[in-house]
Amino acid sequence: MKQSGLKVVLLAAVVLTSALMVSFAQQTTSTEPKVLADGANAKLKHVENMHEVRFIEIFLAAREAKSGDMVAACYNTLFTSKGIPASKDTAPQTLVQGLDFAKMKKDYGVLGASLNGPKLWLPDWTDIDTGVEREFNGIKAIWVAQLNMGNNTSVGESTPYKPMKIARKSGLGWKKGNTVLLLDDAEGNTWIMKGFQLGLKPQYTYKEFVAAGQSQFKKLPSGWKFRVKTLAMDLNEKPENGMATIMPDEFFNVYDKTGPGMSNYKP
Repeated sequence: MKQSGLKVVLLAAVVLTSALMVSFAQQTTSTEPKVLADGANAKLKHVENMHEVRFIEIFLAAREAKSGDMVAACYNTLFTSKGIPASKDTAPQTLVQGLDFAKMKKDYGVLGASLNGPKLWLPDWTDIDTGVEREFNGIKAIWVAQLNMGNNTSVGESTPYKPMKIARKSGLGWKKGNTVLLLDDAEGNTWIMKGFQLGLKPQYTYKEFVAAGQSQFKKLPSGWKFRVKTLAMDLNEKPENGMATIMPDEFFNVYDKTGPGMSNYKP
């Protein structure tokens, strides 16, 4: 299976569209955009019944005035005041296709505006800090994180199967009896798929991807394997010390590392 549509790149925790890749070295003003304060009064929110809910994330990136580092405010459609609709679609395709990222950059005074997804969320529940809610082309999305890019001045392409660290306090979980998608690496680590990539032009469904199994993977490193498992007990994840380890695969699906420091056990 071949993923088409917009090619995406990874910015620390999330996948962004490379068509919107920008250089951040151009910013010279010491005034930072108001959106970088959207998480100042964030409050913890618990959300249930999230498995296979369709969502997107929007990133507004700029240089932080105090540190001079690049950061990106992340807005997610899963956790808004509207809640999850009966359709399980928080980001309707027609509205997503109408997103104007050039206009976002101008409207919010940022250097970069980018898209992650559309994706399907695979955990059953999540505890997450949420901040200011904004609307993008009729799509409600709420602040859920600010990504630290350090001294990087541009967005680089993601490397499949390369682990990365991200500061994250949120907890999430999969309930007993549910099916999970796993990658076992050559070092004995197990990774669980958290976000299933649909993209703007889906080439296959989630069920088709699960049914195809490991045969569809063409770039798995030596000694790695893909498997599907039904959980015998609840799997709960909350990174110790607020630091998570994540990883993309060749299809731009996103995985979290399991086991010590990340989850209550390794499935």
